[in-house]
Amino acid sequence: MNEVAENNETGELFEHHRWTVDKGQAPMRIDKFIFNRLVNASRTKVQNAAEAGNILVNNKPVKSNYKVKPLDVISVVLTFPPRDTEIIPENIPLNIVYEDEHLVIVDKEAGMVVHPAYGNFTGTLVNALYYKFKDLPMFQSGEMRPGLVHRIDKNTSGILVIAKTELALNKLASQFFYHTIERHYTALVWGNLTKDSGTITGNIWRSAKDRKVMAVYDDPEIGKHAITHYKVIERFGMTTLVDCVLETGRTHQIRVHMKHIGHPLFSDAEYGGNTILKGPSFSKYKQFVENCFDILPRQALHARSLAFDHPATGKRVQFESPLPADMQQVIEKWRGYANNNKSVE
Repeated sequence: MNEVAENNETGELFEHHRWTVDKGQAPMRIDKFIFNRLVNASRTKVQNAAEAGNILVNNKPVKSNYKVKPLDVISVVLTFPPRDTEIIPENIPLNIVYEDEHLVIVDKEAGMVVHPAYGNFTGTLVNALYYKFKDLPMFQSGEMRPGLVHRIDKNTSGILVIAKTELALNKLASQFFYHTIERHYTALVWGNLTKDSGTITGNIWRSAKDRKVMAVYDDPEIGKHAITHYKVIERFGMTTLVDCVLETGRTHQIRVHMKHIGHPLFSDAEYGGNTILKGPSFSKYKQFVENCFDILPRQALHARSLAFDHPATGKRVQFESPLPADMQQVIEKWRGYANNNKSVE
């Protein structure tokens, strides 16, 4: 039996396979067992997964020479296989926060797509990585997402980690899969949240009404389990600044979860945050909000920090990204508005 959970529909870029070995299975090396059952997975990729501790038998990591036994439960986390589309290296400037021989931390600007996809085959972060790291084996492989284990939306700014070796990629993928990576996002949302902190739980999948956006489903059989924790940073009356922590990493997770509880992200066109949802009908207020939209013509979301165990040293590391100028300016305007309208709720 094979159960497959491929996270290509989510913000995390790896695939998870699970098998229960048949009763009549003869002894066989586990790397061969897995290799025989996967399309586009090399024996080397499977062995790298084993070296990173990403192959489990009955919930315990095993080496690639382990001999499978009848009724063993095998779980493996793998990086994505190569795709057919050619990636063109492009000399695009990147804001690199940190780099060593194992990984690189990039502070992505809003407006940049992370990896090539329909409608965006050039100008992406991956095109830039193929140019910058053209001498590294991983960036000569033809993969669509070399070194990537997660992504953030085109119009979201902030921190991303990219692996420079196959082993680092596998170890990072494992941490994302088991939710040991800590991710903090800063978001400006519409409305005044009733609680200072909370947790949003709800399966996420593509909207039945519009396939370009995601939706929350109550039916446990639809979509992927998603959990977002939030904490209020500052209240501005009509809007609220919040810290969001992702426990899972689904596509548009924070955006769709905040809309689900009635607080869409400010200026988020895809989820209804680019219209005036709170506040008086005065023309002066309308002009104030429109000015904010002009300054920040994208969702008010920034991937502020990322903490994980370094794939080589095992030590916990953390990286931070300051708020970009457009978000900072809009937050200051809302802070000024709140200070001048203290009685407004």
